[in-house]
Amino acid sequence: MLVGVRSTAAEGARPDDARRHNREAVLRRLHVGGECTRAVLTAELGLNRSTIKAVVDGLAESGWLSERLPSRRSGVGRPSRVVVARPEAAVVLAVDVRVDLVSLALVGLGDKKLGQDSWPLRAGAGAPGEVVTQVVDSARVLENELGVRAVAAGVSVPGVVRQADGLVRKAPQLDWTDVALGKQLKDALRMPVAVASDGELGALAEHTRGVARGESNVVFVACDVGVGCGVISGGAVLRGLGEFGHMVVRPDGRECHCGCRGCWETEMCEAALRRALGLPADTGRGELIVELRKPAADPPAALARFEEFASWLAIGLVNVVNMLAPELVVLGNLLAELPRPVLDAVAAQVGERSMVSRAVGHTRVVASELGAEAQLVGAAELAFGPVLLDAATGAATT
Repeated sequence: MLVGVRSTAAEGARPDDARRHNREAVLRRLHVGGECTRAVLTAELGLNRSTIKAVVDGLAESGWLSERLPSRRSGVGRPSRVVVARPEAAVVLAVDVRVDLVSLALVGLGDKKLGQDSWPLRAGAGAPGEVVTQVVDSARVLENELGVRAVAAGVSVPGVVRQADGLVRKAPQLDWTDVALGKQLKDALRMPVAVASDGELGALAEHTRGVARGESNVVFVACDVGVGCGVISGGAVLRGLGEFGHMVVRPDGRECHCGCRGCWETEMCEAALRRALGLPADTGRGELIVELRKPAADPPAALARFEEFASWLAIGLVNVVNMLAPELVVLGNLLAELPRPVLDAVAAQVGERSMVSRAVGHTRVVASELGAEAQLVGAAELAFGPVLLDAATGAATT
């Protein structure tokens, strides 16, 4: 739950600081939690009615919010008006760069997706300059079609990213090293651009809008071509983490594209799922997902078919849980498509083999609610962070 400033005198906050804090708290509550009444804002944020009235009136006057009658009425008497974030008040560009696909979306305040585009990355077409050009061109076309302009951008990439300026230090699957992606996009788009790893943004998305809402300590693990991981600690995303997928779990295992052997990624990636299902190496992702869902109707067959894959997934999760002590592990992308009996078996192994899991009351292992959209949702939330802070200062919408 978001917390407002109850008493500025007691907290020792200056009036301007309290005003900014309260404006941000109200905006974030409406952006993340959706429309609600002033009474709900008062109760959830711990602010008095006069403060809520002043904040809501000020934000409405600046164009960030509006009020209307609820779409559904219940009970008798005059219904309370609901406060709603105006999607057009702030629009951000969300970009998800994957090994074989780039997706982007224009997202309005309150997580209102206004429009989306995507295109495949063929072999040799993933050079940084080409990706930047395509992102800029597609974003401008989408803006013109929708009649909006983005004010900031968030970008997800499968690699290690320097938080300060969005430099992609290493993205092995893309063959990128020291790519100034943040600066290139900032210069081309002429707006603030934040870049983060796909794992970090998957974690942010699940914590903000997915199955990890309300949880303080979470690990997000996803696989497609490679493996991405993100961590929520104390309710905040840990930035600048390394590559969990290159944790060695099988020293005599397959050679990894990073140059090492037996990385976690080699045992639980998209290719490993194809091997488990006996599918050809060129099987498309859509067909792979269909095949992943088939064994769910026959639990014994599913467990037998995925025994080795599940074992390596569980070994890696046990290591991660012992290091980070999360209450919740969220499995995303293709891992979320695993048959439920397999997910249950992995969760049981983590509970049995992880000392830390037992100490924290057994870490839960669940499938993502956001699926393949997680990184795009996280990229939007990354972009909205500074936008909401600016709004809290009293800046009017443009």
